[in-house]
Amino acid sequence: MVTQEKTLSDAFYETLKDVYFAEKQILKALKKSARAAQAPELKKAFETHATETATHVERLHEVFGMIGKTARSKTCEATQGILAEMEEDLEEFGETEAADAVLIACAQAIEHYEIARYGTLKAWAANLELAEAEKLLGETLEEEKRTDALLSDIAERDSNLKPHQAA
Repeated sequence: MVTQEKTLSDAFYETLKDVYFAEKQILKALKKSARAAQAPELKKAFETHATETATHVERLHEVFGMIGKTARSKTCEATQGILAEMEEDLEEFGETEAADAVLIACAQAIEHYEIARYGTLKAWAANLELAEAEKLLGETLEEEKRTDALLSDIAERDSNLKPHQAA
């Protein structure tokens, strides 16, 4: 049996399917996180990023079109794992003063995964000479980085998210 050699184009397509699945799951999680967040600034950050994430899904549709493929999902085990942790953490901490801190931690785990994936896809698009795809993926990458920085900023500024010092 002869197997066909896999190419960078194949890796690009498979990773694109993975990220497409992830973004759709993340969109649902962001809406839930916005409802669960206690701090108004955190709630707004989740709502804003949900809007951006809907745009990320649209951009991915465009990239699929650029490579002549239909937008399809491939289960992303990493995203499912992080989101399952978020569900567990919300059950355990949802009504406590640590709830927002836990939400930020889970959201940043997702952002870091997305930053890694979009950074890779952008580099591969450049290597594959897909300039427009590289541009779109780069826009999403920058939005993911901004969201990560905003979440860090909220955590550092909000006194409710800082560990309380013993007197």
